[in-house]
Amino acid sequence: MIKKKHHATIVTTSQASDDSRHTSAATVSNRVGSTDTTPGGSSATCAGVNLRKVAIIGCGFVGSASAFSLMQSGLFSEMVLIDADRAKAEGEAMDIGHGIPFARPMKIYAGSYDDLTDAAIIILTAGAGQKPGETRLDLVHKNIGIFQSILPELSSRNCQGILLVVANPVDILTYTAQKLSGFPRNRVIGSGTVLDTARLKYQLSQHLSVDSRSVHAFIIGEHGDSEIAAWSSANISGIPLHKFCEMRGHYAHEENAEEIAEQVKNSAYEIISKKHATYYGIAMAVRRICEVIIRDEKSILPISSMMQGEYGIEDVTLSMPAIVGKNGIETKVPISLNEQEIADLQKSASTLRQILDECKM
Repeated sequence: MIKKKHHATIVTTSQASDDSRHTSAATVSNRVGSTDTTPGGSSATCAGVNLRKVAIIGCGFVGSASAFSLMQSGLFSEMVLIDADRAKAEGEAMDIGHGIPFARPMKIYAGSYDDLTDAAIIILTAGAGQKPGETRLDLVHKNIGIFQSILPELSSRNCQGILLVVANPVDILTYTAQKLSGFPRNRVIGSGTVLDTARLKYQLSQHLSVDSRSVHAFIIGEHGDSEIAAWSSANISGIPLHKFCEMRGHYAHEENAEEIAEQVKNSAYEIISKKHATYYGIAMAVRRICEVIIRDEKSILPISSMMQGEYGIEDVTLSMPAIVGKNGIETKVPISLNEQEIADLQKSASTLRQILDECKM
C-alpha cells in the first residue's frame, strides 16, 4: 500500500468568485447575519429570502419522499411543490398535508415558479428516473434538457436562495446548474456522495458491529460508477480503520475494503432491480443537507461542487468534503488521500469531463 499522503489547497468560495456573477461570502453573510435562523424562530426572513420556506421542483419518487421527510423535520413552515404535471404536485401536497396534524404546523401547496422567488432552498429533483440496467450517466442527455428548461425560470426571477441539485447524474447536472443559473458558486450544491457516504458508514457499522455515527469515512468523486472510498482517511472515532478492524477480529483488510466499496457502489442498482427506484435514503440525505444550511451547522458533507484546482482538478463538479452552512458552501476540506486515491479521483473527474465535453458544456 502506498503510504504517501497529500493535502489539497483550501479554496474558499469567496476566493474563487472573481466574476460579476459571484456574490462574495461576506455579502451573503451580511444579508442573513441578523436573521433568526433557528427552526423555531418567529422572525426568519431576510432581504428576498424566507428562511422557513423550501421549494421542490419535481414531484416524482425522490421529490415526494423528500417533501415528506422535510415535512416531518420541522425545519420549514412553508413548502411549495412544482411539477410539470400540476395535478401530481397538488396530489402530493394534499397527501403530505393530511399528515400535518401528526407533525408541526406547515403550509404545503402546489405552485408555480413565481412562488419560489423567496425560498431559502430550492431543491431540484426533476428529471427522468434511472431504469434497471441504466447508469446514472445514461440519463445525462435527457436530464440536461430538462434542466435547460427549468434554470432560466429561476435566473429570470432573481432567486436568492440556495440551489440544491438532487436529480441524476447529479455531478453533471450540478455543473449545468452552475453554468446556466448565474448563481454564485457557494449557492449551487449537489447532493453528491452524501448518500453514498451514508451507505459506506452503514456497511462499515454492520461489518464492525459499531454505531454508524462513530464511523468517519467518505465516498468522494462521482456519485456513480467511478466513485472512490477514501480509505486512507477513514477512522472509527479517531482510531485508524485498520487498527479498529483488528480490534474486532478482521484482518483481511484489502479484501474486506474492496467488498464493502463494491456493495456501496452497487447499492442503487440492487435496490432498483428489486423495487424499481430509490428514494428513502436520498430523501434523508436531502433533509440532512437542509438541516445543515438552515441551522448554519457548518457541518462537513461530501457535496458536489465546482473544483477549482484541488488535486489538479478544475472546471468539473464532483464530491469532496466541504463545510456547509447558511451561505451554502463555505470552504472545501482537504482530507488526506494517498497517491492511488488521488489518481482514482483524477480519473473520476476525467470521466465526468468527457461527458461534459460530449454535451458541449
